[in-house]
Amino acid sequence: MDEILRRLGEIETEMREMHEAAGDAAFTEEQQARWAELEEQRAEQLRLQEEERARQADLDRRRSAVAGFAARGTTEAGDGNLDVRGVQVMQRVDPWDGADVRALPDLKARDKALKALEDRDLTAHTSDEQLARAIKVLRTRTRDCNGAYVARRMLLTENEHYRSAFMKLIMRAHPVLTPEEQHAVEAYEEYRAMSIGSDPGGGFGVPVLIDPTIILTAQGSPNDILNLARVETITNDEWKGVTSAGVSWSFDPESAEVSDDSPTLAQPTVPTHKAQGYLPYTIEVGMDYPGFATEMNALLDEGYRELLAQTLTTGSGVNAPTGIVTALDANTNVEVAVTTDGAFGGADIYKLWDALPIKYRNRMPNWMSSTDVMNEVRQFGSGGSGGSNFSVNLTQESIPRLFGKPYYENDFMDDFTATTGAANLLIVGDFQNYLVAQRAGMSVELVPHVFGTTNNRPIGQRAWYAWARVGADSINDAGFRILQNIA
Repeated sequence: MDEILRRLGEIETEMREMHEAAGDAAFTEEQQARWAELEEQRAEQLRLQEEERARQADLDRRRSAVAGFAARGTTEAGDGNLDVRGVQVMQRVDPWDGADVRALPDLKARDKALKALEDRDLTAHTSDEQLARAIKVLRTRTRDCNGAYVARRMLLTENEHYRSAFMKLIMRAHPVLTPEEQHAVEAYEEYRAMSIGSDPGGGFGVPVLIDPTIILTAQGSPNDILNLARVETITNDEWKGVTSAGVSWSFDPESAEVSDDSPTLAQPTVPTHKAQGYLPYTIEVGMDYPGFATEMNALLDEGYRELLAQTLTTGSGVNAPTGIVTALDANTNVEVAVTTDGAFGGADIYKLWDALPIKYRNRMPNWMSSTDVMNEVRQFGSGGSGGSNFSVNLTQESIPRLFGKPYYENDFMDDFTATTGAANLLIVGDFQNYLVAQRAGMSVELVPHVFGTTNNRPIGQRAWYAWARVGADSINDAGFRILQNIA
């Protein structure tokens, strides 16, 4: 099932990218053929998914029958008795069997959490891509991410008592909890106190399957950097990696000592920073919309993405993630100056593309600029500085590709002002060299009354205060080039 969900996610992602790249233009014959092929593959995966669900259901029924059979010790079979004392019975995994989650071995916690994801009622609000991401995180075991931490968090926050308590706690100033709900909240608080890292105190843990720091997927987001970047869920306070320019090979004479071709290794780190969100709503909304809390998935996800949109572009790196423009602007080795200060033409596009090392051009590079800069590029085909270069006309929505590579708009990047002065105009590169590290776990608490700024009196609103930890930085500047207007 994991493989089926992964493949479905890949197919749907490719179809979405084809649709977005085409815009209003009709598909070419080659694209139409590929689209039809993808539709056939998707239909096949959906068929396999249904077969696998049926197989799992049948297997569960068989296991239950065998377990009951073995529990009786013997059973009549024809004229005699069949001894089943030597039969090995596979135990059914029950995520909610009441075991102390905090004391579970890592593998058992993971197995219980994976089993919980098979409950379609529990995961009805999640997309296949989000479900696949949750499964991937649960199965991850590296020095930066321990899937067992997320598994325990899921078992503690996705059980029915914690979920009902959470909805009461974020909707009411003085909620009345049942004994089971109170116990579930206390179990989570005790676990958080002993877990990896040092989370801020207070707040209530967002259930895993509506937690953007765990199941956030980039597809459909207006934040294209988040779409393109390498996004890692971590369970410590910073991501640590190892990078290298590669091993240098050499040809040497016969019987000669091999030259020292050892690579230079670097260990980039990406620290996390506290991201905060404030979501006010009127008391009337809270009263008239009983299902308000069920919309938290969309509300938290949207606000979190909006916060990241600008930060991943121009974040300073001081108490905040380092934006891609900030990172590249600090490295003179990846900066490419326009041919004429204060001017921008087709020659600069060729110059920037040529400056990107060929090994990154052969991978999956992408272009990115503000809409204003993109509009300048659109006009290169009309003569002038662009000469005979062909781009697009006014009937098309945007420039989908340059040199056969996707082109994305990001209005947090600089516009072209046709004047001298520093400006970061255009980026090309493999955005998998830009890493976004999200520490698993988001917390929310209720602000029972919002006060006005005039007389400091209540205004009839409540609010949610949410926080999480996220970091970002370029982990290999050499995979990019940035076109600049030089001061």
